[in-house]
Amino acid sequence: MDYTRIPLADCPTGTEGEVMLFALDRVHRKFAWKTGGLTVDQLQQRHPPSKMTLAWLIIHLTRVEADWTAKAEGRSHEESLGGMDWDAHGRQPDRLYGLWYDTIARTRQSWATMINDGGLDTVVDWGDGYRVNRRRALTDILEENLLHTGHASIVREAVDGLIGNDPP
Repeated sequence: MDYTRIPLADCPTGTEGEVMLFALDRVHRKFAWKTGGLTVDQLQQRHPPSKMTLAWLIIHLTRVEADWTAKAEGRSHEESLGGMDWDAHGRQPDRLYGLWYDTIARTRQSWATMINDGGLDTVVDWGDGYRVNRRRALTDILEENLLHTGHASIVREAVDGLIGNDPP
């Protein structure tokens, strides 16, 4: 993954939604940097006792971003990336990285549209009768990305020694 493919424009005085999207863009760049440029073996490397791999983190965040954005749009999360051969993507770095990049670009556009059209106060069904507003959904997506970017940082250091908080 090449983190420079993710645009990042400073947002010192944006609206609530714009600042939240800026924060998500920034964490996407960090995650892309922490997981990018690796071989299949490096992406699949485990560090016992954990079974977590960088490939799993990429797949997981791809699903979370696609599914939760679809739900925030009022669509079935099965529509987001259903039928995907996740094992094949996990074994092919270019396909795996491409799927994640395409997903975050698509969901970023979806969130920009939702923020401009209906705002973050729109309430959506999150399943089993649990209802949240889009603000909560976007916050949950940001939180999930932050959590797993931290995981990626630790795992990546164990894979090849890459350290740091921000891409060069």
